[in-house]
Amino acid sequence: QEFPTPSPRIGEKLAELELEFLQQDLEQLFNSMQTGSDRISQIILGLRNFSRLDESEQKAVDITEGLENTLLIVQRRLQAQGERPAIQVQKQYASLPPVNCYASQLNQVFLNILNNAIDVLSESPIPENPQIEITTELLDSQTVRIRFADNGVGMSETVRQKVFDPFFTTKPVGQGTGLGLSISYQIITEQHGGQLQCYSQLGQGTEFILDIPII
Repeated sequence: QEFPTPSPRIGEKLAELELEFLQQDLEQLFNSMQTGSDRISQIILGLRNFSRLDESEQKAVDITEGLENTLLIVQRRLQAQGERPAIQVQKQYASLPPVNCYASQLNQVFLNILNNAIDVLSESPIPENPQIEITTELLDSQTVRIRFADNGVGMSETVRQKVFDPFFTTKPVGQGTGLGLSISYQIITEQHGGQLQCYSQLGQGTEFILDIPII
């Protein structure tokens, strides 16, 4: 008897159901907008802290904060792309004292090394579980150590010895300038009086170790 035209009572019930679903959709929409807004604010803050354009002099800096801000920059690249699964980042942060450094330069070193690791983990053969491990530790009262290790294909000894040479790259023509790691080496050794070392073997992944004086 209600077909094809429903009675007013059924029409009212349908309207109530539609209103209920609409309220749920609106609530989900507002929650998504709030999450997106919070995410944008977080990225903007991370970019500002990462660049520190207003800081041209050395100052005491939180190394962990610099690493986290840099990870925000590369977060999209860490996501699954094509045949490569998402890259997992394992973090083992020690409690570190502030380090007197050029913050923007140091963050650039972190970015160069992370981008290099992501490039390697995106090349064939792609690891089943691509991973980057970041470790910080206090070597002594004067030195902080930061390790970046990936489980990529690794490199030969010949390549490893040239990895900090200007314009040296194993990437195809047009991809990469061969300057990222060279500049990073100069920033650590010349600007901060520290050390930057690379350890790698074919099939064993690669590890970059940064030793930075606290003062």
